[in-house]
Amino acid sequence: MLQSILMGLVGGQRAMTPLATVAVAAARGELRHDSGLARLLGHPLVAAGAVALAVAEIAGDKLKSAPDRVVPVGLAARFVTSAIAGAALAPSRQRKAAAVAAGITALAASWVGWRARCAAMERHGQATTGAAEDLAVLGSAAAIVRMG
Repeated sequence: MLQSILMGLVGGQRAMTPLATVAVAAARGELRHDSGLARLLGHPLVAAGAVALAVAEIAGDKLKSAPDRVVPVGLAARFVTSAIAGAALAPSRQRKAAAVAAGITALAASWVGWRARCAAMERHGQATTGAAEDLAVLGSAAAIVRMG
């Protein structure tokens, strides 16, 4: 369940990264727990769609018009995508609990990450802080998937 909770931390910063990372791992057969959910996420169209949405989110995050991650629709997306990713990372007997834990972790991490990013943007600007956050998020997501 630790992987699921850690992926929720990632989801608090980027809504689509947990789903995209887990989908790519599933497509490559790298998930430890094989399930119907892993097979669905690993379908080439699903994985490609998740990656495309994650790339769009990363690009959009640098725009001045990008909404804060803590707006209701952003929080809902973070909860759902982190819950799905968390469930896919967990053994079947823990899947429901892992989904809830990942989703709740994403919600809490959203607020913490938003406050930290706002503070950093005052000094370093939106694009620079966004790029630094992207590197941390992508590296963390890849490492979390490989933990299993």
